[in-house]
Amino acid sequence: MWIYPADYLFKPRYSRLLIPASIKDNFQTMFRRTFNVFLIMSAIASIGISGSVRVVNRLDNSMDDIKTLDRLRGTYVSTKDVSRILAKRKPFINEARGKMVLYLGDNRIKISGNSSYILVDEQVYQMPMHAIWTQNDIYLPAESFFNIVKRTTLPGIHYDARRMVLDIDMKEFNILGVEISQKANGTILRVRTRHTFPEGNISSFFHENGWFYLTVAGGLADTTEIRRSDTRGVIRTIAADQLGKTAQLAFQMRSKVQSHEVYQNKDPGEIVITLRTPMDNSVARIKKVKDRWRLDTVVLDAGHGGKDPGTTGRKGTKEKDIALDIVKRVGLLLEKNTKLKVIYTREEDLWIPLWKRTKIANESNGKLFISVHLNSNPNRTAYGFETYLLRPGKTEDAIEVAARENEVIKLEDRSKNKYQDLSGENLIMATMAQSVFMKESEELAAMVQEEMGKNIKSKNRGVKQAGFHVLIGASMPNVLIEAGFLTNANEEKKLRKPKYRQLIANSIYKAIVKFRYSREQYLAES
Repeated sequence: MWIYPADYLFKPRYSRLLIPASIKDNFQTMFRRTFNVFLIMSAIASIGISGSVRVVNRLDNSMDDIKTLDRLRGTYVSTKDVSRILAKRKPFINEARGKMVLYLGDNRIKISGNSSYILVDEQVYQMPMHAIWTQNDIYLPAESFFNIVKRTTLPGIHYDARRMVLDIDMKEFNILGVEISQKANGTILRVRTRHTFPEGNISSFFHENGWFYLTVAGGLADTTEIRRSDTRGVIRTIAADQLGKTAQLAFQMRSKVQSHEVYQNKDPGEIVITLRTPMDNSVARIKKVKDRWRLDTVVLDAGHGGKDPGTTGRKGTKEKDIALDIVKRVGLLLEKNTKLKVIYTREEDLWIPLWKRTKIANESNGKLFISVHLNSNPNRTAYGFETYLLRPGKTEDAIEVAARENEVIKLEDRSKNKYQDLSGENLIMATMAQSVFMKESEELAAMVQEEMGKNIKSKNRGVKQAGFHVLIGASMPNVLIEAGFLTNANEEKKLRKPKYRQLIANSIYKAIVKFRYSREQYLAES
């Protein structure tokens, strides 16, 4: 511990002059500072520059040295030598102010002599000892400075304080930054990566302190770039640390998050995190959207059409024809018995691209979207009816149904690039966009199954989930109905009969009316 004579000289009992207290205190402080600086500079002059830190570059097996200043509290390294060995360009030096700017990697490190603080870009870090300005150079406490550089700028360095050796094994960052986008019901985080990581290397959890943590084993994070990411949505603050061979990203939440999903996308390389937040159920919001949500327009979509026949039964029954007939029967019932406006994606044997069907629905200000199809299965004994929601398929059968219905894309001009692969992250994004209507879609699907179960003598196969392109983009509750199997001889026979198709149409009509009533009740109570 340093002993300061200035403290002793100005003990109250030695003071004989009648000087105002404020003037005396100021004089004492100035004297102490001057005397302390004198002691430091004297110590520097007496100890001088001695020794060096050996630098071992593992990339080319070369060696170098960094000049050091030995002090009672440890080893200090020359900033000029650090810059010469590690930096992309020469440092900026302001001799008059005793300041330097070091350029390491893509980062700027601002250093001031006789200060314990350094600035890495806009982030402030504190060292346990002051930097020392001497001989037109700044000497930094080696161990603490190299640890800061390792955490923020150059993770491929390692300083051994005991051996006074700096190992350089520069590795490329594989976690590069974070992009944040805000949705109506949540926030999407895209953590950009250089490559994909093994599934078991990525973990995440919410802490009770209000932070969300993403840990990537084998990750090497550009912590400085990540920290300066723009925040929005539910994200208040972003932090990042390199813990050995593991990278950890931390996100401070502004508000409560209901659930989250993590998915790794291969192209481009990124870890995608969806943070779902509760919908705003305030009275003001409900009043604002009540009219917009009032069910006044139903969009009916007959699957396939034109050059796309869909499934064909053994007797030549085409899915496109049966679906169109059922849809027209449903529309006729709605137009006759309700004041609902009915929009058809097609009213005749026309081929309509999948993306255009939901476009028609949205541009028509539709409040309900129902797509009617007929099913198929290699197992010709399979029969019955089922209703689908847009979500990742949970069964092999559901996935196969979606894959078959999506095959129509092959008939379209792929140069327009209207579709993304409906797997993994892309499907998560689609379902997140749809999740505001998910509860109502589920209610409608259940009503369809219930009504068809009452009127049709066939197997109720229930409500299922799968990724259908035709449902993506519909800004309204939406379902896809598979009204029966054309690959089943008995069911094909029934579907060829107008009376049977009318029963199906009656069921769908009743479900719509029932759903409309429940919607009106909800709006009335809100």
